[in-house]
Amino acid sequence: MGQGEPDLYRDTWVRYLGYANEVGESFRPLVPVPVVWASYGVATAYVTADAIDKGRKAATAHAQDPTRVGVAVVDTFVWQSLASVAIPGFTINRLCAASLALLGSLTRWPLPVRRWTTTALGLAAIPLIITPIDRTVDFLMDSSLRKLYRTPGEPPPSH
Repeated sequence: MGQGEPDLYRDTWVRYLGYANEVGESFRPLVPVPVVWASYGVATAYVTADAIDKGRKAATAHAQDPTRVGVAVVDTFVWQSLASVAIPGFTINRLCAASLALLGSLTRWPLPVRRWTTTALGLAAIPLIITPIDRTVDFLMDSSLRKLYRTPGEPPPSH
């Protein structure tokens, strides 16, 4: 990949596949649970494909250093797993569960209206949680895992 070329997994529409589970969690009140789990499958496939891609790029750039390849794969997989799947999925799940419960307690809206409102709230929250979660995962990884393999003074990989 040359300088300025877009990264398929970060700079194109493919990136949105990483948000599939958040969309699935938002729709949980309206769809069967297997649909929600399938959304996690899509997001996990995205995370895995991105990690493999970063490993291939590291192998091309650092053919004589398999450690750099391993670090690229592990760092990408862990970061993406936390920032694209686990934390946002949990966040949207809890937000939607709480909103559905609150709407049930505080309103007399029919259940279908409460479910659609919950879904709309979940979808609306997705763009609001992305940056804080990304920054938190960067901080967590910089404070832990990345200390094991980063040279002092080396900037973290960009996500």
